[in-house]
Amino acid sequence: MRQEEPRSRLPQLRLDELLAELQARIDVARGTRDRVHSLLEAVLSVGRELELTQVLRRIVEAAAVLADAEYAALGVIGPDGDSLSQFLTVGLDDEAIARIGPYPTGKGLLGELIRHPEPLRLDDLTQHPASTGCPAHHPEMRTFLGLPVRVRDEVFGNIYLTDKRGAAGFDDDDESVIATLAVAAGVAIDNARLYEEAQRRERWLTATAEINRRLLSGSSRTQVVELIAQRACDISGARQADVLTVLPDGSGLRTDLSYGGDLTGRMGADVPLEGTISGAACAQGAPVTSPDLAQDPRYPAVADRYAGLGPAVAVPLGRAEGHTEGVLLLVRGFGEPEFTERELDPLLAFADQAALALELAERRRDAEQLAVLEDRDRIARDLHDLAIQRLFATGMTLQSASRFIEHPGASDRVLRAVGDLDETIKIIRSTIFGLRVREAALGQGLRARAVQVVEEAHSALGFAPRLSMEGLLDTDVPPAVADHLVAVLGEALSNAARHAKAGRVEVALQATGTQVALTVQDDGVGIPAQGRRSGLRNLEERARTLGGTFTLTAPPAGGTLLNWTVPLGH
Repeated sequence: MRQEEPRSRLPQLRLDELLAELQARIDVARGTRDRVHSLLEAVLSVGRELELTQVLRRIVEAAAVLADAEYAALGVIGPDGDSLSQFLTVGLDDEAIARIGPYPTGKGLLGELIRHPEPLRLDDLTQHPASTGCPAHHPEMRTFLGLPVRVRDEVFGNIYLTDKRGAAGFDDDDESVIATLAVAAGVAIDNARLYEEAQRRERWLTATAEINRRLLSGSSRTQVVELIAQRACDISGARQADVLTVLPDGSGLRTDLSYGGDLTGRMGADVPLEGTISGAACAQGAPVTSPDLAQDPRYPAVADRYAGLGPAVAVPLGRAEGHTEGVLLLVRGFGEPEFTERELDPLLAFADQAALALELAERRRDAEQLAVLEDRDRIARDLHDLAIQRLFATGMTLQSASRFIEHPGASDRVLRAVGDLDETIKIIRSTIFGLRVREAALGQGLRARAVQVVEEAHSALGFAPRLSMEGLLDTDVPPAVADHLVAVLGEALSNAARHAKAGRVEVALQATGTQVALTVQDDGVGIPAQGRRSGLRNLEERARTLGGTFTLTAPPAGGTLLNWTVPLGH
């Protein structure tokens, strides 16, 4: 009987083995089921988002969970196709990321997938020929799995996974699951792109309509330009915007308005055509982009002005008949995404509409100036035909009546009144002469030239200076003195725009018959003790040449008071 016991145990052992094998298969099936379930949840989670940034974040998080990887990343390939423009990570906290330093740009092993967009699985990434090692403070990594993410026929980026938990390396199942996720990710990215593009186009159209409404409602050109810069920054995600117009001689560009960022040295500044991204866009009549404007070797001029900033795009304004009226320059922050082709089309359409709005503003201003000139003609005719004739007739009557006045004192008073009437007639005639100055001769009238200089300073200052004028400026001030005075006024307003940081500027111009005086007062920070004085020396030299005086003082209330006075008999 004891010899039969081993025989009776054989069926039991085989049954245990079968049960164990069955249990293992059940566990595998359950694991496969759970993994498929997790994959379906990940696909739904990724496809549920419409914001591109959130979609990318969900993709990299889902990849780490599905492959049970310690670290995961998603690198977005930049417009050049050779580097990474974005890099999203999972597994590293903010402190670790800060210690490591800047995100990778696509060199070494990461660049291998950019050059060869095929799945890459390694048991030890340090042994791959393309591996260049990790930077300081970077965690050690061994196992590696990388797969491309395609959006239609375009490689959008790559999924990078390292250090699989509890295993020697990633297997075929991991690669298959992540490849499936990559396909779903491509669809989700494409949907997010289309949604983002539709939203952006709608915002551009809304901004264009708002600009047109503001223009038709009577807003000034400066207000319209400021709105263009503000909406362009809001929609494109730029840190700052500059609107530049071509100088009259075509030698460069002048910054009409600056919005966002540090305004120091930007408003009213002249920009050369050579060595600047704005000049390149103006010369080519097409958008020009830069991945890093501060470090771009193509545009070395005024590069220091964009230190700490990053990608930029310059869009021409008004490209009709091969002529560009100006440029819209947008600059993003350091490390932010570059401007893509998808963004340029609606931006270019917006720039065309903005240029049309500015052209309409110019035409409206011309029409308003023409209306003012016509009104001046009417006033001049009325003064000549009515006021002067009546004053002249009154003077003749008084002069005739003085013969019949026997009292010497009364006769002298009447004759003085006749003299006063003659002087009044001279003043009115001088006023008529000033009113009848046409646009073609505006450059010869001191009043008109002063108004023009003050209007041009509006965009540089960000507000309209207050201007007051007294006396016979157009007739009593010689042309040579007027030329110096206009130059001094322009330099004073430019200094206020560049250095004063003022919120109010008042300009007073007065001719007394013996001298002409110009005062410019602001409420800014004043002149620094160690500031540059070359411009101020020029103003003093001009006054000395004409026998006049120049003073620069600090009023008790703060700011700066400039006084430039020149005798008219010199």
